[in-house]
Amino acid sequence: MKLEGKRVVITGAGAGLGREFALALAGKGCRIGITDIDLERAAETLRLVEERGGKGEAMRVDVTDPSAVEAMAVHFFDAWGGVDLLVNNAGVVSAGRVGDIPLEDWHWQYDVNFWGVIHGCHFFIPRMKEQGSGHILNVASNFGFLCYLEIAPYNSTKAAVIAVSETLRTELAPAGIGVTALCPMWVRTNLLETLRYTDDFESELAHTAFANARLGADKVAAAGLRAVEKNRLYCLPHPVGHIYWILKRFQPELFYRVMGWINCRKRGRDLMMWMARKGLL
Repeated sequence: MKLEGKRVVITGAGAGLGREFALALAGKGCRIGITDIDLERAAETLRLVEERGGKGEAMRVDVTDPSAVEAMAVHFFDAWGGVDLLVNNAGVVSAGRVGDIPLEDWHWQYDVNFWGVIHGCHFFIPRMKEQGSGHILNVASNFGFLCYLEIAPYNSTKAAVIAVSETLRTELAPAGIGVTALCPMWVRTNLLETLRYTDDFESELAHTAFANARLGADKVAAAGLRAVEKNRLYCLPHPVGHIYWILKRFQPELFYRVMGWINCRKRGRDLMMWMARKGLL
């Protein structure tokens, strides 16, 4: 699907990756629904979009609230006569070991990362079927494949998003609706602003990995949009992510034995920190 001039709705577009999606689409002449739980941030994204010659509308939406997401769908389909692309982008992360991470953090991540995607799909898919076209871009993560230590809630929500995307790919094929799962590694975004963690190592690792990420949010957003145009199911924008994915798929037992070995030894954790500094995580 060529994106020039399309009607696009993005969740979590007030900053980070969501904002970069909006800015990239502004250059393609798209009409952009910029939604976020923080309306001021959404409005700032809209201002930047308009500076680039784009157009759109800012709207406050809490993706954990199904009635708010339904209202979003109704509004944009009615006001614009349809929506060509939905970008389910809103996400949060909490770090720590299972048993240490508070249960409220599990619920928080599932409400945003998983249910936010489900709510978007639930209310947009029937309307896209009616119009006979559309595409859904779900922002997942390479960690949904790799399942790194001490981010189990995040890993499991993103694995679920990948599974839903794979299911929808076949379900929606007869309706002419495409589905893409974007699966980046660490990306320089504002995700650290809401990061919750239970130990200093995981906090230091996260901050180091984010600071030294090989790709910025603009590059990841561009890769995701190219995947939409090519109607690809998976988009793994980081080259190292491809390598890890292949290793895990072909030697899963060995992959997790090595990960366990790393976690059992101080030098293993030192290795992880070194890799984070080199942008290899």
